[in-house]
Amino acid sequence: MLTQDFEKLLDIGIALSGVRELDELLDKILCEAQLLTNADSGSIYLVNGDKLVFKTSRSNTYFKRWGEAKTREIFRSFEMPITKDSIAGYVALTAKALNIPDVGNLPSDSEFHYNSAIDKKYGYETVSMLVLPMLNRDRKIIGVLQLINSTSGDSVVPFTEAHQKITSSFSSQAAVSIQNAELTDDLKNAHLDTIFKLSAAAEFRDKETANHIKRVSHYAKLIAQKLGYSKEEAELLFWAVPMHDIGKLGIPDSILQKPGILTPEERKVMEQHCVIGAVVLKDSDAEVLKKSRIVALTHHEKFDGTGYPQGLKSKAIPIEGRIVAIVDVFDALSSKRCYKEPFPEEKVISILEESRGKHFDPDILDVFLMNMNEANKIRGSHQDTDADFDKYIGLKNIDLNELLK
Repeated sequence: MLTQDFEKLLDIGIALSGVRELDELLDKILCEAQLLTNADSGSIYLVNGDKLVFKTSRSNTYFKRWGEAKTREIFRSFEMPITKDSIAGYVALTAKALNIPDVGNLPSDSEFHYNSAIDKKYGYETVSMLVLPMLNRDRKIIGVLQLINSTSGDSVVPFTEAHQKITSSFSSQAAVSIQNAELTDDLKNAHLDTIFKLSAAAEFRDKETANHIKRVSHYAKLIAQKLGYSKEEAELLFWAVPMHDIGKLGIPDSILQKPGILTPEERKVMEQHCVIGAVVLKDSDAEVLKKSRIVALTHHEKFDGTGYPQGLKSKAIPIEGRIVAIVDVFDALSSKRCYKEPFPEEKVISILEESRGKHFDPDILDVFLMNMNEANKIRGSHQDTDADFDKYIGLKNIDLNELLK
């Protein structure tokens, strides 16, 4: 039996080491913990300062009752203070494992207490619990693994000593994997935040808002998802799109901010922003920058071959460019600008339809228009405010002390 347990832990450790995305990792940890202990339900909390952050949960009972998607929608992330008022808080404070046969029969002088409010609200009965501290190599607690209702057939039974022993070993493996994933996330977020801020700098010069970048990125991701992109591919496009106009940093103010119509010569200079962006982004091994280069170079190409800078036609235009061509124009039409109010949706759709097969790939345009409800939700979540446009008036009102914080 010990050999089998050891082999299980080894296999799980190998599986966990290959997962770098934090949410996916936490879900896998919880799933494996349930299998090891025959637990019906479980949750993972991560420590953040003096708080516990509820990150993920799994419940066979709720999955059968509502389905996995609805269950995850109901049990969203929340925070709670690390105190002995909750069982998870007690474990986080003391770093002691708790194996409770029946939470309804805790001694009156118990240091920890069980709150049955969630059970009552959703018609669930928690009986047995196994709650474990997740300790890293330095024996520092980074989270709490909470398992509920071990089962034998159709009956709820207490968690065994064997369950506690193997899950304690497993939780240590999980803690190291979580810490590695968090470090990966931090690095990724730092890189992506740099991309976003550089993109915002280009839009600042062109009197666009940071919300424009967010909206266009979300619209592009929406189309990618509807076209069947994998989660990773859609996410990569999401982070590549903000760089589509990075080349505007190389366009003179006299042209970029000219209030009137550009002369043919000025238009040629303006169109070079696509090439400048691609040159800035070339020679990088980072996948997101490779994708950004394609987007920057091709998002002004037109389906009928009349676009720039290469005059590419139809499917010769990379799909990333065809996607961004639609969402960039959609956002320009449907959003407020310094010089105009947003167009009504009917007018926006009419203009897009007029450019079907000319400016836009008809198939991709169909996908976008069929998901206009989701696009409108994105627009509503990232609307511009008057404050977003105030920055174009000047910088004299900025509190420089705030910039030092």
